Amino acid sequence: MTCNSSFVFSNAYLNYHFHSDHPFNQKRVVLAKELLEAANTLEQHEIIAPRLATDEELALFHDKAYIQAVKKASSGKMSADEGFEFGLGTEDTPIFTNMHEASSFLVGGSLNAVDTVLEEKSAHALNLGGGLHHGFKRKASGFCVYNDGAVAIKYMREKYNVRVLYVDTDAHHGDGVQWAFYEDPNVCTFSIHETGRYLFPGTGNVNERGIKEGHGYAFNLPVDAFTEDASFLQVYESALTEICAYFKPDVIVTQNGADPHAYDPLTHLCATMTIFEKIPLLAHEMAHQYCDGKWIALGGGGYDIWRVVPRAWAQVWNVMKTGHPKTGNIPDKWIKQWQPQAPVTLPDTWHDDPAIVPEIPRKAEITEKNAKFLLSLLKYTKNKQ
Repeated sequence: MTCNSSFVFSNAYLNYHFHSDHPFNQKRVVLAKELLEAANTLEQHEIIAPRLATDEELALFHDKAYIQAVKKASSGKMSADEGFEFGLGTEDTPIFTNMHEASSFLVGGSLNAVDTVLEEKSAHALNLGGGLHHGFKRKASGFCVYNDGAVAIKYMREKYNVRVLYVDTDAHHGDGVQWAFYEDPNVCTFSIHETGRYLFPGTGNVNERGIKEGHGYAFNLPVDAFTEDASFLQVYESALTEICAYFKPDVIVTQNGADPHAYDPLTHLCATMTIFEKIPLLAHEMAHQYCDGKWIALGGGGYDIWRVVPRAWAQVWNVMKTGHPKTGNIPDKWIKQWQPQAPVTLPDTWHDDPAIVPEIPRKAEITEKNAKFLLSLLKYTKNKQ
């Protein structure tokens, strides 16, 4: 299936830069874009520019005092004590010059993605600069200043009055977006992530299901550390198809963190490129089944920016545009361009050799544990239908 899709990009995304040693590096967006161009999958007419989100748009989710604090920090006028109150100036989320403007561009990119899909200019839209799911109403967290996903969903609810399913496959729990809509029955959140017993932010338990009118519209699958492809996909595919049938969304928003991969330096999952082919395929299928194709995809985590993120994110676009992931060899042009800068050997194929996954002695136990969490989730959806 070939679909009209839009790719949101600007070199201004590179301005969201904490410091040279920080793991969050937006060069990965450029690497993914140029991989797609080298593969002749992305054309210039498919690229749309982001814009600066306005203060009013940011305030759809963020506290106005927090927005002003980010502005103050951006100009170097905030003390360490002031910054601490707002989660700014921490090891995870350091202050950098023009932080407000750089962060607002990421949010504006997601808002433009929303508009192009919900005004039916494109069936799908991809903003790899977005997906900053840890941002809170009045606090930065986990590399995230403004939460573009939460702002975009608030924007959709206010401007278009649609029911939104938010799906987060980052290795870290999508906490900021979940808590933003924890009381809202018109926004369903589903996060599959590494268990918080071992990983930031420590939330995302199965029993986090929403409160008040939103009870029953938050879903979490905390998979065990060292989960491999087969177990991940078994529980993910079963859960997402069940949740879509339960909620029947008008539009799907996906956050596509690439950090469940076995190479990722910050997490403990053992996935390969196999899951990054299946994740967008299932989102594409569900969007056409329930939403007339309306699908907005965001970036997210992913800290092996050379071997993993470009391929994983490029596959989201490949599926959006053509209905299937790329296979075979990575374009030699891309490898020759970037290998001189890369500290590791770049991959030469779209897939991974299964041998990259180490032997996991607890594999059967991990698979069984993940399946039990799935049963808990499925039982809950059936009880609510």
